[in-house]
Formats: sequence, C-alpha cells, structure tokens
Amino acid sequence: MKLSLPFIKKPPVVAVVRLSGAIGMAGRGALNDTSLAPVLEKAFRKGKPAAVALEVNSPGGSPVQSSLIGARIRRLSEELEIPVVAFVEDVAASGGYWLAAAADEIWADDSSVLGSIGVISAGFGAHEFLVKQGFERRVHTAGKSKSMLDPFRPEKEEDVARLERLLEDIHENFITHVKTRRGDKLDADADLFTGEIWLARRAQELGLIEGIAHLKPKMQERFGDKVKFRRYGVRKPLWSRFGAALAQDAVAGLEERAAFARFGL
Repeated sequence: MKLSLPFIKKPPVVAVVRLSGAIGMAGRGALNDTSLAPVLEKAFRKGKPAAVALEVNSPGGSPVQSSLIGARIRRLSEELEIPVVAFVEDVAASGGYWLAAAADEIWADDSSVLGSIGVISAGFGAHEFLVKQGFERRVHTAGKSKSMLDPFRPEKEEDVARLERLLEDIHENFITHVKTRRGDKLDADADLFTGEIWLARRAQELGLIEGIAHLKPKMQERFGDKVKFRRYGVRKPLWSRFGAALAQDAVAGLEERAAFARFGL
C-alpha cells in the first residue's frame, strides 16, 4: 500500500493529450469528438493537473469535428480553470491549426508547418468516361437542389455557386475562431486567411504561435524540473486489427497519408 503524507508537497503534473492524424477520418484511433471525449475528460479531471499539454500533429480534416473537439477543450479548460498549451510537431494546418488555436498558447518546432486557414472541397468528374463506355446516368429527385455536384453528370454553374457559398461560410467560422483565440497577437496588417502555410519562425512573426519550444523543457521551465507527465490518447482496440476493420483502417490510412502529403510530409 502506497503511503501518502499530507505535509509532503507533490510535484506538479501536466496531462499530455496526443492529437495526431487527420480529423474525422473513419479509421480506428481517428481524431473525432466521440473518440476524444473520454480522453479529454480524463486528462482534465484526473487529479488537478497544473496544465494540459496538447501534442498536435494534424493536416486537418472535418471542420465540424475540429470545432467540436476545440469547443470541448475550451469548455473543460474554463470550467476547471486549467491552462492549455499546444505543442506542434510536423504540422498543424487547417483543422489541425483549429485544434492548436483552442489552446491558450501555441509552441512549435523550427520546422513545423502551420496555417492553411482556409476550406477545401475536392471531387472528380467522370461523366465523359461514362458516355464513352455507353453508360447512362439516371437520377430522380424530389426537390430541385437534392442532387448537387454529381460526379457522374456535367458540372452545373448553380451547383458550384452553392458550394462556394457553403465554403465561404465555413471559412468565416474558421476565421472567427482564430481571431477569437489569438486576438491582438495576430499581425493586423497581414492577410492570414488565404490558406497559405508557414514555417514556425514566420508563424511566430505573424502571431499565429508564441514561439519555438518543445514540450518537456518548456513545461520544466514553467513548473520545475520535478514536473510529472501523464499521457492520454486514443488507443486502437485489439479486435480492430482483423477482418473488415483492417480494410477500413487501410483505406483511412491512405486518405490520411494523402492529407499529410499536401504539406510535403
């Protein structure tokens, strides 16, 4: 039995939550609000951590899941009065930067890629291929806007315009989040919301991050050399390695690899 002496001061504890991978992908261990909810709840509520550190390494993904995860981090931080510090590894771009911006401070490595504060929608068009192969596409709807941007039919101007409006609205939500979280730290003269990416030194100049630092030395600098680290993350269950789950994970892995490749990683 471990003996606890009340008059002996315990060293501070920093809860470390790893946020690695594309956001909202289907694979096991993916970053989404459902899988991260119990992880974040435990990290904030177990004991009384001096801070919660986020290890962020994400090229982005679903704007909704990014928003839900970020909002959960803020609620827990404010409710329990626990500061949140983000440490960026390879990349915090698009939704990955959304997650980092949920922290009170953002630190990165010299070579970290940050930004991409924009919204993207990608697809394909195969209607000419179908015609050449002798296929006829048949679609019946109730409601003139029910079928939009069907990849097997020619693109319509009104569909593109409708999609652009949706993307602009989501982009505005992203901009509002970044401005709310970073406030006066942002360079007011720079256009930060074009979707451009920067390395950490330039991101620091633009006010997107506090500076260059790594998790352990920064937390030791703040809380002392005896600070303890308690790690949390989404784990893949053993049964997910078999059958259909394995195939699903393989597909999700390819999608995630493609997302990272957009940033040369």
